[in-house]
Amino acid sequence: MRLAIMQPYFLPYIGYFQLIAAADVFIVHDNIKYTKKGWINRNRMLQNGKAVTFSLPLKRDSDYLDIRQRELAADFSRDKLVNQIKGAYRHAPYFAETMPLVEQIIRHEETNLFHFLRHSIVRTCEHLRITTQIRISSGIAIAPELKHQDRVVALCEAVGARTYVNSIGGTELYAKESFREKGIDLQFVRSKPFAYAQFGNAFIPWLSIIDVMMFNSIDSVRSRIATGYELV
Repeated sequence: MRLAIMQPYFLPYIGYFQLIAAADVFIVHDNIKYTKKGWINRNRMLQNGKAVTFSLPLKRDSDYLDIRQRELAADFSRDKLVNQIKGAYRHAPYFAETMPLVEQIIRHEETNLFHFLRHSIVRTCEHLRITTQIRISSGIAIAPELKHQDRVVALCEAVGARTYVNSIGGTELYAKESFREKGIDLQFVRSKPFAYAQFGNAFIPWLSIIDVMMFNSIDSVRSRIATGYELV
């Protein structure tokens, strides 16, 4: 069985969904520390020919809380974010097919950050017909003090995975030899370049999956998720 593990991200780039699709089981972390500088509650979209960040505002709280302990800000305006995305993409060729999904995700009434993000990941996977089983890390019994590579190995062992798949950035974090000693094959997903027309402007890569879906048919996106990467 092939396993992938990742933090939850808000409407992430296509490589995130390629990683999910490359696995039989995908574990999404809820019981690890929230990090401000990552992509957990923000991403980028195309607006007026430039990459612009959009984000989920969070309730002020301790920097030491886990992702599952963080809450969306009480003044988070779902209408404002929906309208920002509508304004940016209303003339995109696949706006009509994509915007209902985006609205359903953003207008989800959950206020807990993790559950809001998990819903967005699950709904996007359903839309893209990705059938990978999605599990939550806190629901898998491992020693809570484990960190980094030891934590990953323990999760692999707990679910019976013989292959662990990580994004290509993990080559700096994990060593294949260390996993092999535990009887686990370590592989990395390396996305192939994917350029497409963006209103006739110079192409800006690796934006949110929203951008990919606004400019490409659903069949093209599904095909790219299934085949637009290599395992190394």
